Amino acid sequence: MAHRTSSSQSRISYTVTRGSRSVVEDDRDRSSSVCLLPAERPTLPAASEHPRPIRFGKYFLAGLLARGGMADVYRAALTEVLAPAALAIKVIRPVFAGDPQFVEMFEREGQLALRLRHPCIVETLDADHVDGRRYIAMEYIRGRDLSDVLRRCARTHQRIPIPYAAYVVARVAEGLHFAHTRTDDLGRPCNIVNRDVSPSNVRLSFEGEVKLLDFGIAKTLQTTTSELGVLKGKLRYMSPEQARGLPVDARTDVFAAGVILHEMLTTEPLFKGETDFAVLDQVCRAEVLPPSRFNRRVGAELDAIVGKALARDVHDRYQTAGDLAAALDDVAVNYRFAAGELRQFMRHLFRDEHMQEAALPWRSPPPTLTPIDATRKTPHQQGR
Repeated sequence: MAHRTSSSQSRISYTVTRGSRSVVEDDRDRSSSVCLLPAERPTLPAASEHPRPIRFGKYFLAGLLARGGMADVYRAALTEVLAPAALAIKVIRPVFAGDPQFVEMFEREGQLALRLRHPCIVETLDADHVDGRRYIAMEYIRGRDLSDVLRRCARTHQRIPIPYAAYVVARVAEGLHFAHTRTDDLGRPCNIVNRDVSPSNVRLSFEGEVKLLDFGIAKTLQTTTSELGVLKGKLRYMSPEQARGLPVDARTDVFAAGVILHEMLTTEPLFKGETDFAVLDQVCRAEVLPPSRFNRRVGAELDAIVGKALARDVHDRYQTAGDLAAALDDVAVNYRFAAGELRQFMRHLFRDEHMQEAALPWRSPPPTLTPIDATRKTPHQQGR
């Protein structure tokens, strides 16, 4: 069973060192408390309430979906009755709204997300600001994060079927490969590396879709080399080179996808320990037992795929996420897997949650929202 302790689920995200000060995001912090703003601005709604939607620029915010270290995510729409468009809007938290370093980081995330249009990546529709509060508007995916799926399977003593695991991670790898191979307006490689691939950043919809959620700490050509040696990401899903604070490339995300695959096949965390240092030590050593040792239904072919994705030496891994996706698609095909099976699996596993979501009068967001110019420079960039 996948037991998660506070020590083994540590997250070091959006880390910015300023003297002795650092900020850490914990994806488990999903508080329902009200987010207080300065007196002249409206108070944003809380998660556990069903208040009248609060106007936020051209949007209406209904309730808090999740809280992170840097931003809060709200359920939203373009109309006060929350129909027909259902959105998720990520709003920078007030404590960081006046910090140029955090604002620049948030702007960079929005600009990057607007460039990443792919079926396996959550679609970003808009990125702008309201009264000094930066936000990113995204499609709202009815479903659950993969972390929720793993917890529910552990609690109900069931395993994720092998072809489902192969299909899900294949789609994650497909989305990563698209991001890894993106180019800028001049045709130059963007060299995007997500660095935070983990179950909480993979969304499985009740329609059977698989989407990457967050490129908030992604590294690009525009990322400065001053970040070397700063850990960013969740410890248990880091690559050995990432855990050592060394330079990373697309193969780091391949390793993280391999960790997710191993966990889906075994329902056990791959790297675990009583302290963060113990987890990091395991990550750096990357001594991985094949998933068949925990799940006898895993065959030699899938063992080999997992082993290659989790190779300690980057040269021994799949060199692209696309190669990993192709290998896993072959596995799913051999099982005669159909995408509709994942839809049925999700609706059965989260029967009550699906019925509650289905009762909401929200439909998918229209593709008519015009995003801001993704190439717009931040004030920091304009001064360079």
